[in-house]
Amino acid sequence: MKKEKRPQDWTLEERLNMIISCGALDDEALSELCREQGIYPHHVAQWKLDFANGSQSDNKPVSRNEVKTLKHENKALKKELNRKDKALAETAALLVLQKKVTEIWGSDEDSSL
Repeated sequence: MKKEKRPQDWTLEERLNMIISCGALDDEALSELCREQGIYPHHVAQWKLDFANGSQSDNKPVSRNEVKTLKHENKALKKELNRKDKALAETAALLVLQKKVTEIWGSDEDSSL
């Protein structure tokens, strides 16, 4: 049994061949062919619309280097966000403690007179 590809992994040529082979099929035969290929009939319909409209720019596969760069950037941003969240929590805790100390012992400004 061959490994089925995800619909987004199909090349433009493979998509076009599938559209052509599905052109004369009725719904039942189309569904059967799609099951054999590991896709759904709506994928074929969408591919057909994409070819008709000429909108293939959004279906370009992303290069591995670009994915690696984006993952690295995402990891760095998450790390920075985590650091800032911890700093914000620490600052909030210090403000609450400062307010409590002031309520208990009063401020130093009162005793300087």
